[in-house]
Amino acid sequence: MAHSKFPLEVLTPEGEVFSGEVEMVSTFTGVGSISLLAGHEALLATLVPTELRIYRTEDDVLRFAQAEGYIQFADNRALLLVEEAIPPDQLDRSVYETKLTESRHTLQQAPEDSEEHARALRDIRRYEAFLSVAAA
Repeated sequence: MAHSKFPLEVLTPEGEVFSGEVEMVSTFTGVGSISLLAGHEALLATLVPTELRIYRTEDDVLRFAQAEGYIQFADNRALLLVEEAIPPDQLDRSVYETKLTESRHTLQQAPEDSEEHARALRDIRRYEAFLSVAAA
């Protein structure tokens, strides 16, 4: 069944990752998973590392490893501002496994209430999510 379409933009600090008309976008916020269709109520939420799915149609789905960021839905338009959005075929498992190991080591060494500790936790969540997307 075809759904109405709405404009979606996915932006990173490096530039535009996606811009186009979509039927649905599916991602994960700080409080759980969310899928947006045309006509959704206005929304502003933080995003956590996960697999971002962009449904141009029911059978045409783009996947990305998505880092932290924000999603805004207003006036029947969606905007995702994320630190990174990488297609699965561009993820180098060995690089992210190394980064994950380094972040776990940093976490063990950092004082619990430090910024270094918080950054290591954030990086671990990101690298685990990216490796999960790469494995799927």
